[in-house]
Amino acid sequence: MKRIALILPRFSRYGGVERFGYNLSAALAEAGYGVDFICARSEDMPPQGVNIIKVGRYGFCRAGKLLWFVIAAEQARKKGNYGLTISLGKSLNQDILRIGGGPLESFWALSQRAWPEGFARSFKMFRRRTALVNILIKYIERKQAVSDCRMVCVSHRVRDWMIDSHPSLAGREIDVIYNKPDLSLFTPLAPEKRKAARAEFSLTEDEFLISTATTNFALKGVSFLIKALAELPAKYHLQVAGGRNPAKYIQLAKELGVIERVRFLGRVDDMPTLYGRSDLFVLPSFYDACSNSVLEALACGCPVISSRDNGSSYFLPEEQILDDPTDFMKLAGMIGEVGKRNSGKDFEWPDDIPCGIEPYLALVEKMIG
Repeated sequence: MKRIALILPRFSRYGGVERFGYNLSAALAEAGYGVDFICARSEDMPPQGVNIIKVGRYGFCRAGKLLWFVIAAEQARKKGNYGLTISLGKSLNQDILRIGGGPLESFWALSQRAWPEGFARSFKMFRRRTALVNILIKYIERKQAVSDCRMVCVSHRVRDWMIDSHPSLAGREIDVIYNKPDLSLFTPLAPEKRKAARAEFSLTEDEFLISTATTNFALKGVSFLIKALAELPAKYHLQVAGGRNPAKYIQLAKELGVIERVRFLGRVDDMPTLYGRSDLFVLPSFYDACSNSVLEALACGCPVISSRDNGSSYFLPEEQILDDPTDFMKLAGMIGEVGKRNSGKDFEWPDDIPCGIEPYLALVEKMIG
């Protein structure tokens, strides 16, 4: 039996990269490989055929914990003598490297726009650049960029950001494999279920429900989405899924006179129903490698507006891609146009774009064969 190691600090089904790692480990085991999952901690029972190797993550700060993990994971990799190693994050050596978040420099450059210019933004950037953990991450990024591993980016946008940050990668073969939601779970709601889901919030069919989902309200442009809502007629409503404290955004909605049309839902476990009762999903993100929520909404037949600096916008028509997340007037106009078109329809996954787990299985077979 050919043995494969996966490396990621957390083994879990909660979180985008964690859920992907769980699903990939299960698919590899089902394909007949021996699978070890090297992690710092495990929060779920592993799938059948997957062995968890916990190396811990000790230290007095984030940098110390990260350093411990990458060294301990490397020791476990060497000891395991694997036929193939797949890294899903920060690691020192690997055969396949899945780049799910993009380089720090790109993240810093784009995400800083989420905060107003001035001292607060400048101080935040200073803290980012001088934080010991980020210095360590940049070192690991450089080491990974010059290695001879096979790189897989989760979107064309991430691939472009990687080349911008590491020009030595230009001309190198870099695979792009998009995420793909579980299409047995994320599917359009039946009309009667949609009607019931809307009735739960006293929404009539004449009212227009916008939804969004994030745990980082600033980065995903929630304030500008609320400002866009204030420019739209009273029939437009907004629901925000996400577990962070929304007090600042509730206050903004009150100041703009739209608090009666905005609901902060907290953590939502039944996302297919949220997408199903919505008329439009909007994610005006300042930075997003490849938003799973955009792909999930599309799979549920919900039209989507998102920003160009979200890798998932690759699947959207040009008229539904926002260049500047701060331009809430433009966003309001785009929302109004989608409302007029009533453009919800089943999304068909393109056959010519690698998505999901299957391309990884093909890549593994090719490399380990």
